[in-house]
Amino acid sequence: MKKRIVLAAALLITLFWGACSRRESRAGQKAVSIQIKGSDTMVNLGQVWAEEFNKIHPNMNIAVTGGGSGTGIAALINGTCDIAESSRAVEEKEITQAEAKGFKFNEEIVALDGIVAVVHPSNPVKNLTMDQLREIFMGNIRNWKVLGGPDMPIVLLSREVNSGTHIFFKEHVLRRGKKKGREEFSPGALMMPSSYAIAEEAANNENAVGYYGLGYISPRQKVIAVAKDPKSPFVEPRLASIRDNSYPISRPLYLYTNGKPQGAIKEFVDFVYSKEGQDIVTKTDFVPIK
Repeated sequence: MKKRIVLAAALLITLFWGACSRRESRAGQKAVSIQIKGSDTMVNLGQVWAEEFNKIHPNMNIAVTGGGSGTGIAALINGTCDIAESSRAVEEKEITQAEAKGFKFNEEIVALDGIVAVVHPSNPVKNLTMDQLREIFMGNIRNWKVLGGPDMPIVLLSREVNSGTHIFFKEHVLRRGKKKGREEFSPGALMMPSSYAIAEEAANNENAVGYYGLGYISPRQKVIAVAKDPKSPFVEPRLASIRDNSYPISRPLYLYTNGKPQGAIKEFVDFVYSKEGQDIVTKTDFVPIK
């Protein structure tokens, strides 16, 4: 009897270790982790890319977090992420910081985006020129009645300074494309921590005006049509108008890596450029580059 118990125990141990061994062999190789950090505009897009990529490569664990383009680029420079998502190009000071760490940025343009200006649905204002947007966000136009709206003060909503969307809007709208311009947002602008926060405030504040990426458009806010100048037509931000550059506030979206991507990181970037990856760009309300 004792002998049979010992034999049974031995068999169970053998089966246990055999099962463990088979689990290891099925995995083939150790799980690979990829950390992606950066643009709040791109965070939802990055998460869908990661989910679909993981279905094809179950041994690769991909974590995607936001925080702003500047935060992602800083994390890449400091070696705490593998890929930085950014809604702006890297700056000279960041290139210098990277070189001091011994690496060079590799830039991949993976999608196109439009920056939309939004107001509360009850606001009768529906069209603005680029100059009017500029004057609003610099604080020179302070009441909606100047623009055909109600006699109410304008509440300005902006992203925080580490946001690529903030930087792009400042350079492209306030400074009219001049990176070294001195124009700044009004000191009275409310700096919001995310595009989602702007969307929520615009949906609930009848006097608010804010901006965010195309992917955040919702029926809970009214999207403003924008004209390049008073003689140009007002254009709504749509996939087609961003692709043909008729909508005046559009930009590329980037992935940055430490040098040319290799191994698992290259596989992920290749997936982003694939038909499936670019279909995800469309499904998440951005504009594919392919």
